[in-house]
Amino acid sequence: MSLIVIGMSHRTSGVELLEQVALSADRIDDFEVALERNEHVNATVVVSTCNRVEIYADVETFHGAVTGITESLAVATGLAVPQLREHLYVHFEDRAVAHAFQVASGLDSVAVGEAQILGQLRDALRAAQEGDHLDPSLSALMQHALRVGKRVHTETDIDSVSRSLVERSLDLAQSTLGELSAQRALVVGAGAMSGLAAHTLARAGVGNLTIINRTPAKAARLAEATGGVAGDWTQLTAAVAEADLVISCTGAVGHVLDLDNVDTSEKATLLVDLALPRDIDPALADLPGITLISLEDLNASVTDDAEKTQLAAAHDLVSAEVAEFLVARRAAAVAPAVAELRARAADVVAAELTRLAQRVELSEHDEAQVQMTVHRVVEKILHTPTVRIKQLAGEEQGGQDYAALLRTLFDLNPHESRVSQIPHGEAAGGGR
Repeated sequence: MSLIVIGMSHRTSGVELLEQVALSADRIDDFEVALERNEHVNATVVVSTCNRVEIYADVETFHGAVTGITESLAVATGLAVPQLREHLYVHFEDRAVAHAFQVASGLDSVAVGEAQILGQLRDALRAAQEGDHLDPSLSALMQHALRVGKRVHTETDIDSVSRSLVERSLDLAQSTLGELSAQRALVVGAGAMSGLAAHTLARAGVGNLTIINRTPAKAARLAEATGGVAGDWTQLTAAVAEADLVISCTGAVGHVLDLDNVDTSEKATLLVDLALPRDIDPALADLPGITLISLEDLNASVTDDAEKTQLAAAHDLVSAEVAEFLVARRAAAVAPAVAELRARAADVVAAELTRLAQRVELSEHDEAQVQMTVHRVVEKILHTPTVRIKQLAGEEQGGQDYAALLRTLFDLNPHESRVSQIPHGEAAGGGR
């Protein structure tokens, strides 16, 4: 069995195609049911956000699983397989683990360092658990990825990278409009990035700040926290017309601001789109007086040394976690073969002791002593090779399949694996 990730994100596809591929909760359910019927796929977790659709899977065969998942995704999205293949990426085993950890850490996000992806991964894992689409291997990967993401946000200052995106947008706003304290600002949305934008505007001294969100209660809470006022969603067009600076990040599918709800007069207005898919129709940039800044513009490069330091720290932490996870995974892979070897040894010991009892009459005390001695001998013989083979598997020297090697050397049958009856504690400790 192997781990793979197959998906499409902002790195491999344009916004328009991502919007077509995005899966609603109902479509995810149907998609996972279709994957269950694939003989090559053992378990799946489907992650669908505004800027990525990814399938994490534990599979029997690589090519069969990739083909089956791609075909099922084509059915679920209504897109042709060749169209999907042009934009899909596939990661296998070590690279799949590294990708999962990078995604959970926010290192693969459009707004690098954002923490929202952690909640989205957690929701995807919960849905897979409730739908019984998991197995122990995939569950271990996703649980570990969530822990890594939390560590990165706790132990590094990677959140400062996404903060700097907002700060860069405000620097551009000030150079375009003049002093921010004299501007009327509108924030559309009340999520993490919108909240960050609102708080940054408040710290910059913007005295006229309006927050509009589809959920009025969220808009009201953010407005209260930033000294702004909350507006109703039905007032969006009027609020945009009055604003000098509009920052939008709603996570909606489809444009929130377009030619239908933006004033086409020549009043100077700066529109900042922090969303992916885009909240703001790019066609608005052609209107007189409108300046549009997209997330792609802001995230084109990271030049600040402090940001580079935090990114490097996050990457180092993720790399160490990947190495630790892979060592543990490879060592665990030989555990069944080790158990088979110990079971075989226990069977041999039991058979020989039975044969001895039939040939030689021993007292109860002597029989117990013989049994203990034989168990100790076998345990001492097995101890070093079983410990060493786990070490070698973890190091993956030469890419050897040590479980297969162990089964070949000792003619073990994986279908007869059971826990050894050799008393580890007594044998290792040498008795009392």
